[in-house]
Amino acid sequence: MSNPIAGFDLQAFVDATLAEDLGPGGDITSDAVIPAGARFRGVMDTRDPIVVAGLPIAAAFFRALDPDAEIELLVGEGDSVPAGTDLLRVTGRARALLTAERSALNTLQHLSGVATLTRAYVDAISGTGATLLDTRKTLPGLRLLEKYATRMGGARNHRIGLWDAAMIKDNHVAVAAGVGEAVRRAVAAGIERIIVEVDTIDQIEPALAAGATHLLLDNMDPPALRQAVALVAGRVPTEASGGVTLESIRGKAKTGVTFISVGRITQSAPAADIGLDFAPL
Repeated sequence: MSNPIAGFDLQAFVDATLAEDLGPGGDITSDAVIPAGARFRGVMDTRDPIVVAGLPIAAAFFRALDPDAEIELLVGEGDSVPAGTDLLRVTGRARALLTAERSALNTLQHLSGVATLTRAYVDAISGTGATLLDTRKTLPGLRLLEKYATRMGGARNHRIGLWDAAMIKDNHVAVAAGVGEAVRRAVAAGIERIIVEVDTIDQIEPALAAGATHLLLDNMDPPALRQAVALVAGRVPTEASGGVTLESIRGKAKTGVTFISVGRITQSAPAADIGLDFAPL
């Protein structure tokens, strides 16, 4: 089973997803209607122009139920393809392929939808020098999958979780009684990556003086972003965040920020329209 995502337990994901669908009784429709020895050939295609993400994962569902299935991936991960493109061919036991179909399609549709929306944001800031970041606004249990999809769309992963960098936000600042004090506590704890959310220009110098390694400029309009970038003067990376849309992202990117983070590429991406048509052999 090919696994394109480092650190992701693909076998466990496939097993859990199929178990959820099969429940205690299995695929009662296919078992009743399809002869045990029947074989199918299927072609998966997209009805939308998409950026492809998740084909090896879709293939894993078919192989889980029919290890002898013949599967051909027709396009590459991260490829941008037009509507009508064939994505995958599969031949195998009809019952197994029909049982795996929905899980394979759901996963591929969701991940390709994320990758496609991500690519739209990446294209919108092309040439500005800014890099698109994703966020932790992901579906529970699917973070590594969705962050993989944003990479296929051309974004760079931000924090994977709460463990790989500190992110000091307004609530942390409120409890710590100041941005400088919050940062100093993170430094004292030995944390190397300390991202600090600043809402106002006057928070920048205290955060930097205390040891911030990355500034998240929250909900600032382009004039404020330019002012912040000038004040930081390259001492640490800067990140524009908050309410970024396809219409507003280029204006923010042209202010000189290093990064722009967008939650909606995982939080609000529509599923791609992908289908699978079978024919008996």
